[in-house]
Amino acid sequence: MIHITEVIDITDEVVDAFARLIPQLSTSSPAPDADALSEIAANPNSVIYVARDTDSGEIVGSLTLAFYRIPTGLQARIEDVVVDDAARGRGIGADLTHAAVERARSSGAKSVGLTSRPSREAANRLYQRLGFEQRETNVFRLSLK
Repeated sequence: MIHITEVIDITDEVVDAFARLIPQLSTSSPAPDADALSEIAANPNSVIYVARDTDSGEIVGSLTLAFYRIPTGLQARIEDVVVDDAARGRGIGADLTHAAVERARSSGAKSVGLTSRPSREAANRLYQRLGFEQRETNVFRLSLK
């Protein structure tokens, strides 16, 4: 069974879990250290969720929900969703996403956005199955580092 919780306190277990999970999401971004995770957890505009396997006690997934206010209303974004390779196919990504969507809804957000690389076919199918609609837009990014 999987239990989804919001991370409030950054423990060694949480740091170790991110050190294991983030490389499975991105080979170009280093895993956050305790200070970076503490900054995210303390920010009132972000929520870190983790998925814990209740049988093993291990953290097997994570998701970050970010809020931002713009002139047209409160928006939310799901970022850095990752489920451990060994735990995929068990509905953990869906559980994490449901928790984030419910938090966004209860916080008054107008919508929840996310991006997913086309190569992440299973993730893209999941988001569509959960009701997310693919938008016809251009996404631009300017790298600052």
